[in-house]
Amino acid sequence: MFNAAAFFSYIFVSAFTPGPNNFMAMSNASRFGFKGSFRFCLGVFAGICVVMASCAVFSAALFQLIPKIEPFMRVAGAAYLCRLAWSVYRDKGGCGGGEGSGTSSFFTGAAMQFVNVKLMLYGVTAISAFVLPYNRSPAALAFFAMILSLMGFVGTCCWALFGSAFQKLFAVHAKTLNIAMSLLLLYCAASVLMR
Repeated sequence: MFNAAAFFSYIFVSAFTPGPNNFMAMSNASRFGFKGSFRFCLGVFAGICVVMASCAVFSAALFQLIPKIEPFMRVAGAAYLCRLAWSVYRDKGGCGGGEGSGTSSFFTGAAMQFVNVKLMLYGVTAISAFVLPYNRSPAALAFFAMILSLMGFVGTCCWALFGSAFQKLFAVHAKTLNIAMSLLLLYCAASVLMR
């Protein structure tokens, strides 16, 4: 049975934890304001949509061509979630991206997604661990790819919206936030393995 709580916990933590998109959005917003950074966020969304669709097709093809790979993909997905939980827990809360990082263009936001390893792992893990074991129809894959894309876009926009204020929040409450996010990721890993 599809575990919506684990799925949404995973995508929330993945979309809102520090990563290339979030750092760049925050940096651009602190330099150009939210309006000035919004075209970058739209570019990120466009790139995410293409990458998520590719992850869905890749994961579904792998499941169909090699059905016996599902248990290995679940274990690999759970291991990645545990590794991500450990890195989030150990993170000191420092946010990169200073004055000189990146530009605020649509193209930069979109192009960056094709080298964003965190995003690719986010897509493949979510699709292979939470979606494919329960539904492999093209409509379901497109639906979940869009949910993943929208959550990534919302996370990026939030980092842009709060700009440096978000950075201050992490600095003050870094350890508490990291523990909470790590525990959510461990819950996700356990739910993937116990299916």
